[in-house]
Amino acid sequence: MSRLLVQSFSISIDGYGAGPNQDLANPLGVGGTALHGWLFATRTFQKLHGTGGGSAGTDDDFAARGFANLGAWILGRNMFGPIRGPWPDDKWKGWWGDDPVYHCPMFVLTHYARPALVMKGGTTFHFVTEGIQVALDRAREAAKGKDVRLGGGVATIQEYMRAGLIDEMHLAISPVVMGSGEELFAGVDAVKLGFRCTEHAAGEGAMHVVLTKQR
Repeated sequence: MSRLLVQSFSISIDGYGAGPNQDLANPLGVGGTALHGWLFATRTFQKLHGTGGGSAGTDDDFAARGFANLGAWILGRNMFGPIRGPWPDDKWKGWWGDDPVYHCPMFVLTHYARPALVMKGGTTFHFVTEGIQVALDRAREAAKGKDVRLGGGVATIQEYMRAGLIDEMHLAISPVVMGSGEELFAGVDAVKLGFRCTEHAAGEGAMHVVLTKQR
């Protein structure tokens, strides 16, 4: 069976995975962009966004791993956009333009139904109202044996952690202090949930930690 993985999820030194007050101007919350400085510099990120260049090294190795053997993604609704409540219309198509970088099926958790959104490059957003297990089942079916990547945000990762559904998490600890926002491990006992640190490495712009769930 395909694994459910959290990959390249950036947190601050004080444990925040997003800044406060997400809106159209601050898709990662106020100050949240600073968490991802290590990623923006990598060759993998630059290639995905068609700019070329970028740095090789440990940071890039971990970024590239996040796309290996990947067949589908799951996103919380806030990762798809800033709209809350019922969809006013189908105009919002995500933060990524007409050709998102994902190029595979995407499953967005939401309480409000919406038709599937087909984008350029092989990305299709499916909106799932039946909960996290149904989203995972559908993502695994679409992945056809490949792994499923859980993109976040924080609340979505916590929900999957508490349900015992995440197999492995790669966290990139950025040299940033946030002070407020969405704290990844708030109210979560990772040890009781079975997670152990199985890998760690110092990158050029972040410390990389892999937590694996012991089965």
